[in-house]
Amino acid sequence: MRALLSLHLPVLIKSEAWSLAALFAAAVLLLLFRPRKTELEGGAAGTPSLPEAFFSGHASSSSEEISTDYRRSVQTMAEEPDLAPADHWLSQARFLIPTALDKARSASGFTVRWKSIISKLEQLPPCLSNLSSHPFFSKNSLFREQLQSVCATLEEAILLAGGSTAIAGKLQMQSNLDSLSAKLDLNLRDCNQLIKTGVLGDATAQSGQAEAARLRIQELLARLQIGHAEAKNRAIEGLVEAITEDEKSVLLVLGRTNISALVQLLTATVPRTREKAATVLCMLSESRICDNSLVSEGVLPPLIRLVESGTPLCREKAVMTLERLSMSANTARSIVGHSGIRPLVEACRTGDSIAQSATAATLKNLSAVPEVRQSLADEGVIKLMIHLLDYGIMPRSKEHAAECLQNLTSSNESLRRTVVSEGGIRSLLAYLDGPLPQESAVVALKNLIGSISMSADNLVSIRLIPRLVHALKEGSLGAQQAAASTICRISSSTEVKKLLGEFGCVPVLLKLMEAKTNGAREAAAQAVANLMSYTQNCKEVKKGEKSVPNLVQLLDPSSENTAKKYAVSCLLYLSSSKKCKKLMCSYGAIGYLKKLSEIDVPGAKKLLERLEKGKLKSFFSRR
Repeated sequence: MRALLSLHLPVLIKSEAWSLAALFAAAVLLLLFRPRKTELEGGAAGTPSLPEAFFSGHASSSSEEISTDYRRSVQTMAEEPDLAPADHWLSQARFLIPTALDKARSASGFTVRWKSIISKLEQLPPCLSNLSSHPFFSKNSLFREQLQSVCATLEEAILLAGGSTAIAGKLQMQSNLDSLSAKLDLNLRDCNQLIKTGVLGDATAQSGQAEAARLRIQELLARLQIGHAEAKNRAIEGLVEAITEDEKSVLLVLGRTNISALVQLLTATVPRTREKAATVLCMLSESRICDNSLVSEGVLPPLIRLVESGTPLCREKAVMTLERLSMSANTARSIVGHSGIRPLVEACRTGDSIAQSATAATLKNLSAVPEVRQSLADEGVIKLMIHLLDYGIMPRSKEHAAECLQNLTSSNESLRRTVVSEGGIRSLLAYLDGPLPQESAVVALKNLIGSISMSADNLVSIRLIPRLVHALKEGSLGAQQAAASTICRISSSTEVKKLLGEFGCVPVLLKLMEAKTNGAREAAAQAVANLMSYTQNCKEVKKGEKSVPNLVQLLDPSSENTAKKYAVSCLLYLSSSKKCKKLMCSYGAIGYLKKLSEIDVPGAKKLLERLEKGKLKSFFSRR
């Protein structure tokens, strides 16, 4: 004990992890075990020092030669441990193994534990041989550090094997042996892991800055799989910096083994390590390149647990990762299968603005899968989304809530009734009052129209029509198309058609017929055709300077143009006007209608006859 403390005290003092209390305890031990005069004079009296115990039993070299070599090497390790090469530490490990085995085999008490330790010590020589067999193993600091750890474990084994149970106490000795066994397990596992990582072959391949950066990243990834918790924490901190600086380089060297190591760190005992691991996985999920690997390596259960009981940072990073992963329908089903709905709902209720937005997005992604919608409703998602529409912190949270309600109401009448009973229509309408009405809210309203009374009085009382006009004027193209489709659904009675005309729907619908997308043009043409059965609305269409030209353009017989049948219907209403008929002919309506008649588009033949008849009358009147 005295010799070991004397030799390693300088190293311990340099170590940042060595506490003041531990240094004081080491100094006391040195005083207690100070050498007697006979030992200082080289006499035979007294207990031999630890190095002398190391040398006993080795017949291949004289005790004096080994003692000199060992003391010199130990002095080098004590004074400059980080400068000693891997070869040096390999020699020390090989030197210590026989002594550790001899001491362990002769140790008294705790027979079962010592047999287990002996078995693990016997596995070290072939493990070290595998490490040293590679020509470049000594070039990488990972292997030097690993051999240092092995030497420290061997020294501990020698000390425990020669220790007194009576002095240490049985419980303390039992604890020390269990700790030693765990360290040996770690050493063996880490040595084998180092051989698997493949970093040895790259140790001398540095040919430039880019290659050096790649090697550094690969070393950081290897460190995630070996060593103690603090070493892994330092490695993952370095990996966060590396991804921030050059994400592409990290992705190039990232493998399934590294992803598995990152996933395992999500359950680390140290909260800081869990936070860093969650941060790295969140950053990796942004690339969408390794989504399948993340899921296959079991990332979902620990992420869900972090959402449930992690630190605020862990929760935030976990829900952001789940948001991206849940874009896949299969992954969304897996999240539900791992009981992920309830933790997500709770996080959405209690999280900060960022976590709330990401959680709402995740629930929205889950709602896109039809078979899980009822499960979401059972966990209170409908009420939660309506609450978000009313009181959400961030605009994105409200947008995700509207999309979630859109999905939930798309095909299930029972869920539609639940949304209506929870006040969903009021919240959606209030959300549409914003400066940029969103498509999702309008579509959700369209889905709910069949579940409410569509009488003129009710539509006026909930102020639906002015919100639809607002969406037609200020919303995105998708919102405009959804608003036009909603108008088609509610314009079933003359009274409602009159209201829609009075609120100014016709002019904005005519303008929408000039939209770039076929879907928007079709929705606008269908809505106009429905409204024109009311006389005043028909007159409003006639007033429009571009009404006839735009409708004639929609007679294009191509299969991509799905608005042609509604354009024919609109033009039939206008064909009673001579002026409109002349405009139709001048813009080439007859040519279009001949082709549409051939493919039996409803109303095409009738409109063609009217135009040709009017044209013929005009010809004879000129004669």
